[in-house]
Amino acid sequence: MPSLSAHHVGITVDDLEQTLPFYRDVLGLEVADRFSVDGEAFSDAVGVDGARGEFAHLEADGIRIELIEYEPEAPGSPAAGLNQPGATHVGLAVDDLETFYAGLPNDVSTISEPRTTASGTSIVFLHDPEENLIEVLEA
Repeated sequence: MPSLSAHHVGITVDDLEQTLPFYRDVLGLEVADRFSVDGEAFSDAVGVDGARGEFAHLEADGIRIELIEYEPEAPGSPAAGLNQPGATHVGLAVDDLETFYAGLPNDVSTISEPRTTASGTSIVFLHDPEENLIEVLEA
């Protein structure tokens, strides 16, 4: 079997233009690419009739984060809590979590203030504008 390598982490968003500034401006990630994909092959591949996607790829120190806005949009589903099967989040590391946290804009929602866990890692979970979870940690 051929070996696999990591390519990206994908996050489906409702409004790419509203969500992208959070990842670019608040988290400081570089936008590497913006593009659209549609057509029969794409629809077949994602299993959605008439699918079209607007994509933004962001670079995060060797990890590509892919934000995707799909048309047609599926009916919404409630967000899963972190302890529910299927829950997802993206983890990003910083050298100084307290300084990062202190520099967040006032309108950025978090689950709690930074906490240091029993493993010695300090963490804080942020919500992007669409309530997707981003874990920022200092190991």
